This record gives sequence, structure tokens and C-alpha cells, in this order.
Amino acid sequence: MTKKELALEVIRRLKAEYPDSECSLDYDDAWKLLVSVRLAAQCTDARVNVVVKGLYEKYPDIASLAAASPEEIEKIIRPCGLGKSKARDICACMRMLHEQYNDKVPDSIEELLKLPGVGRKSANLIMGDVFGKPAIVTDTHCIRLCNRIGLVKDEKEPKKVEMALWKIVPPEEGSGLCHRFVDHGREVCTARTTPHCERCCLN
Repeated sequence: MTKKELALEVIRRLKAEYPDSECSLDYDDAWKLLVSVRLAAQCTDARVNVVVKGLYEKYPDIASLAAASPEEIEKIIRPCGLGKSKARDICACMRMLHEQYNDKVPDSIEELLKLPGVGRKSANLIMGDVFGKPAIVTDTHCIRLCNRIGLVKDEKEPKKVEMALWKIVPPEEGSGLCHRFVDHGREVCTARTTPHCERCCLN
């Protein structure tokens, strides 16, 4: 079985197992997903979803968040951890969106990567979930599972995993596959406990 064939079989089985897989961060606008994904670094999505409610009550749009100081933002987002750097990035990112992009989130990976605090993982998430474009989000679940399944070999660097997957995963399947990796990684192919191979649809 080639890696391409293996990838297609993994996609088929995970689709059957998790038909309704989607992003677990709550958002109704592209800029809110940008904020949430920055807050989600080393923090659970569930906690981020609670914390952002208070943030958006005080700052309901890009312009108001762009006008806020990092210190004001930090007070609200502190429960997510790494408050100082996250607040600084969010503030700078919203300012750039406000001043250079007329309060619109750009829909190209190159433009997204220019935004402060936005790396390839965040940019791909926006591309796939907001704009419906081909995207591969290499988070910790994706990297762990790809190594275990054999889609990559001993590769931990996110960009290298992403580039390897682009070669074997059909473009329209990338975004959904990565969401299913998250679900499967949380439920079955776990990191901190022994993986539950006995009930794994990929076994």
C-alpha cells in the first residue's frame, strides 16, 4: 500500500467514524476565530470558548479590540495562560486588520501569515474553516497520528508534516481530515494515556 492509498483509506474510515467533525472553537466571524486560535495555544478549546465571551462583550468588533491596550486585553484573557504575549499578539493583529485590511480578514495564506501571532497552523485553519479553501492544520494531534499511522516517519516539525500531507491527501479532504485527527486523537489515539487501539477504526 502506498502512502497515498493509506491516506485515502484513513480518510474513508475517519469519515465514517466522525461524520460531523468540525472545529471545537466557537466563532461566528473570521476575526473571532483568529483570536480564539491564538488563545488556544497551551489551553483547552473549552476554556477559550468561555473566556472569549467576556472579551467580545467588552470589545464587540475589530475596531474596538484594535483600540484596546494589551494590558486591558490581558486582564480578560489571563485564564488562558501566557496572557502577556497573547494579549500583545491579539492587539497587534487587530490593529493591522483595522488599519491595513479595512476590518476584513484576508483570504490568502500569504496575507494571513503577515498578521502578528498567526503561524501556518492558524492560517490553514482560517483558510479551511472560514473560506472553504484547501488547508492542512498540523496541530499536535495531526502530527502524533500521522507518525503512528505511518503517513510520515519520525517527523515532528509541523511544516514538514504539512508538506508531506499535501503530497498524499486530496486538497478538498485536508481540512476535514485534520478535524477528524483531533477528534480521534482526543477519543482514541491519545497522547497522555496508552492509545485505545482495541477500539480504533484504523487498527
